[in-house]
Amino acid sequence: MPFIHNINPVLLNIGPLEIRYYGLVYVLGFLLVYLYFKHLIKTRKISLTEDELYDYILYLMIGVLAGSRLVHMIFWEPMYYLSQPWKIIYFWEGGMAYHGGLLGVTVATYLFSRKKDIKKKISFSKLGDHLCIPATLVLAVGRVANFINGELPGRATSVSWCWYFPGYDGCRHPQQLYASAKRFMIFFWLLFINRKGHKDGFIMWNMITLFGIGRMVIDFYRDDPTFLGLTAGQHLSLLTVIVGGYILIRHYHHDIITIFGAK
Repeated sequence: MPFIHNINPVLLNIGPLEIRYYGLVYVLGFLLVYLYFKHLIKTRKISLTEDELYDYILYLMIGVLAGSRLVHMIFWEPMYYLSQPWKIIYFWEGGMAYHGGLLGVTVATYLFSRKKDIKKKISFSKLGDHLCIPATLVLAVGRVANFINGELPGRATSVSWCWYFPGYDGCRHPQQLYASAKRFMIFFWLLFINRKGHKDGFIMWNMITLFGIGRMVIDFYRDDPTFLGLTAGQHLSLLTVIVGGYILIRHYHHDIITIFGAK
């Protein structure tokens, strides 16, 4: 039986201020990263100070917001933002590209790790490993927020669990939920391998590679324009799969063997 999407994306109205589920995910996401790193500091798994952690969170905020919005503008809706440039700062309405966020966070983490006082304490790869755990969970919840917003619906279909989304013709795949389920699975996989001994960067490259593979599959259900048979997201994901797969095989083959228990 098809479903009708009539979920209000606004959680709460306070005068002219709207608190949306999507925007709330970002706030809670940065809070989760902060609390996770506070735990790592408390358990002495990293040696950052409180002020250094605040600085890192600021780097991440700028990186994820700037990177995800910029790539979304370039690859998905350039005319929309050119005609309404003030909408660039309306982050709570959605329109954030995963690949841009990945690029922005990578640059932010690299720049932070290269600071004079930081590079003596923790490497870029180890910092990336720690960040990937809470980040993957937040990204999984973020796709649920996309669903609540009624954005990024999948292609029209006749499957019994299809949804009618406002502003879109036909009953469609709830691909946002498919993507969310994929990310939750990756999150639990990262938790599992994080309990094993591994070289710095192994968690990070697992995340990048698996997200790319998942996006390659999920985008076949997504209603995006294609070029040479693939969406823009698939082309970008193919690049991350090639790079990530090569690095895992080239530099982490012993970790892979250990994870799967091969002799």
